Amino acid sequence: MKLPVTPTGQRAALLPLCLLLLKTGLPVQSYSYNNRYSGDKVIRLVPESEREAQALNAIFHQLKVDLWQPSSIFHISVDTVTDVHVPRNRSQILLSYLQQANIKYKIIISDLQKAVEKQSGLRSYRHRRSVPGYNYEVYHSLGEIQSWMYHLNKTHSNLIHMFSIGKSYEGRPLFVLKLGKRSRPYKRAVWIDCGIHAREWIGPAFCQWFVKEALHTYQSDPAMRRMLNQLYFYIMPVFNVDGYNFSWTNDRFWRKTRSKNSQFRCHGVDANRNWKVKWCDEGASLHPCDDTYCGPFPESEPEVKAVAHFLRKRQKQIKAYLSFHAYAQMLLYPYSYKYATIPNFSCVESAAYNAVNALQSAYGIRYRYGPASSTLYVSSGSSMDWAYKNGIPYAFAFELRDTGHFGFLLPETLIKPTCTETMLAVKNITMHLLKKCH
Repeated sequence: MKLPVTPTGQRAALLPLCLLLLKTGLPVQSYSYNNRYSGDKVIRLVPESEREAQALNAIFHQLKVDLWQPSSIFHISVDTVTDVHVPRNRSQILLSYLQQANIKYKIIISDLQKAVEKQSGLRSYRHRRSVPGYNYEVYHSLGEIQSWMYHLNKTHSNLIHMFSIGKSYEGRPLFVLKLGKRSRPYKRAVWIDCGIHAREWIGPAFCQWFVKEALHTYQSDPAMRRMLNQLYFYIMPVFNVDGYNFSWTNDRFWRKTRSKNSQFRCHGVDANRNWKVKWCDEGASLHPCDDTYCGPFPESEPEVKAVAHFLRKRQKQIKAYLSFHAYAQMLLYPYSYKYATIPNFSCVESAAYNAVNALQSAYGIRYRYGPASSTLYVSSGSSMDWAYKNGIPYAFAFELRDTGHFGFLLPETLIKPTCTETMLAVKNITMHLLKKCH
């Protein structure tokens, strides 16, 4: 069997093992995170006054909790839905404080360890073995996803070309799939990335689903055939490879990259605050231990630098940038860093409106849509704003299911409906793009 060659010329020596894993469906590893979340809770609060918002800001800062939404305590304001993961040893302190301050709250996950185990990724070998071929309705580790990419590169060479655009901080290859019919040398393109934030596992699941659907429906679906004939899709199933791997091995709720800081013991940078567009302004943190840390300088993270370099080289070719996150059920477009209307607002707004309607047609799931700053919150240094500022006319960020019942632990049973409805939205945006409204 001839092994595919990576851009560096190195043979993929582990491919036979990878293909064996694909055939058996076995996970590369199985983790329980050493019961680290046993007794932890996820609590939802919606501050009803400025006093409550300030009180929550103060206590969260003091207890150093893990905010699920919004991403930073600075975004907590009146009527902001706030989901917070509280470790077992601090939950009683917080609950007592909330009761004394007369702040309403709701426990949405009472034992996070049980929820983690239920979500899977920790599923049994027996269950995985029963699934023939590659299962798109379960979450996959980084190793499995990369093996899957190798496999498609080998078996669908007429539509897929796999390559690396660089290496991560920890030295992992940053793989991208180029999807589309090689009918002519120059074609317009769409960039899709998933997994900028490590704990948002539904993102990489969607990227894989998109590729699967494209390959399976190319012959039967005229819209898909037109998309792949007229455009290239550059798809990066896992942007933050180090962080994603860490979320499987050590901390299910890790968000950032895994770069080391020389002054602090904290690891990582928020890869969606590290772009050179109003870098480290509002909505980003200068503190290396914060989840929204912007990094020591723009594009400090090799992952961000590699993608930015790739997009810059192809900025005339790439007409749409789509980034997939979770959770909130939103379709966002620029600007994120300021309250202002983009020049091609009518085209982008119309694409967003049609996309969320297409999405809703599948299962009735409603998505809010609009400029990120007013629909979600102000954040600087985002990939979406950077893409738009660098000449990509359609730049969108999806916040996939759900709205907080499961949060980052979206069950595997919801992968199929989530990806099915999202596929409708992405196809809708792509068809809009082909109509040349920029």
